[in-house]
Amino acid sequence: MSTENAPTKNPTADATGSPADAPPAAELRSEAPVPPTAKGQQGTRLGGIARVFQVQAFQILLVLLFIYVVFSVLAPATFPGWSNQRQVIQNAAILAILGIGMTYVIITSGIDLSVGSVLVFSGVIAAKAMHAIGGDGWSTALIGIVLSILCGIVWGTVNGTLIAKAKVPPLIVTLGSLGAALGLAQVITGGVDIRQVPAVLTNTIGYGNVPGTTIPIISVIALVFLIVFAVILHRTKFGLYTYAVGSNEESARRVGVQVDRHLIMIYGLSGALAGVAGILSLAQYSTTAIAGQSNTNLNVIAAVVIGGTSLFGGSGTIFGTVIGLFIPAMLQDGFVIVGVQPFWQQVAVGAVLVAAVYIDQRRRAAALRGGGARRSLLALLLRRSK
Repeated sequence: MSTENAPTKNPTADATGSPADAPPAAELRSEAPVPPTAKGQQGTRLGGIARVFQVQAFQILLVLLFIYVVFSVLAPATFPGWSNQRQVIQNAAILAILGIGMTYVIITSGIDLSVGSVLVFSGVIAAKAMHAIGGDGWSTALIGIVLSILCGIVWGTVNGTLIAKAKVPPLIVTLGSLGAALGLAQVITGGVDIRQVPAVLTNTIGYGNVPGTTIPIISVIALVFLIVFAVILHRTKFGLYTYAVGSNEESARRVGVQVDRHLIMIYGLSGALAGVAGILSLAQYSTTAIAGQSNTNLNVIAAVVIGGTSLFGGSGTIFGTVIGLFIPAMLQDGFVIVGVQPFWQQVAVGAVLVAAVYIDQRRRAAALRGGGARRSLLALLLRRSK
């Protein structure tokens, strides 16, 4: 029998599951990438630039730059100078420490109204202990630092346990802690600020500079914390689980995340960072400043939300929080320099906050219509849990 007219066997039949007598699949494509055309490369670059401009943290950065330019034009001899900007950076250092913990909490779809009061309570306990021990050296200061952080951890752990185990809403738990921590601080001090702070704290951390520079040490400490916890949030499994809990708590449980333990750790972290901020506040102001932290929690929450962290949970960055922190700090400084009443700062910050929440809602609605972000996050969790 002649084979000239016999059908040619498909050499890829076994691999593709096609019938053995099916013609070769001419449409099969090579795995090698096809070089994009110049027009395609240009479109890719333009698309990437467009996506960058759509990131809320980048949009807030543009707002910050706009504020800087406006005040620099209004007060060119004072506002843009390093001495003034150094003061702005130094003032934002304590809020930056608190902002780290608040970012983690809000990403999990929670809230922590107690950070300002925990800061005060931790600082009071540290100041009382250092005063009782006596001395101005580092041995006394280290005891105060450890006690301040431990106090913060205890408050944060209590908050997290009530939220995760007792299922009390975060707003109620942390509102109760706000009053309890501040009340206990006033009971311990009798409502009178403690002003006996070891000189080593004030001279080095509070007002000291990096040797050979005019860069404040307190700002460098805040920068180190920001970098470390940004890496943890964006490059570790702990950070991935934080986003997962905020995106969909039930789905996170189903892929093996121990949600209750994770929430306790998150609120414990927020409390610990409030303890760190408490000792930094003592170092900077040389007093417990009980009455000076009444708006701290609201300022931190506003900064985190302005920086792009969603109040609904599941998204946010440390970079955005830093940008959000500098907007009120720069507004307050600029208003004082140009002679505008500082009350307008609250108006401006409120307007930016409302705009940020509105943008977040629009972005969230668009994401829910697409649904791709949550699916990709859950897929990543499934891969890592195996």
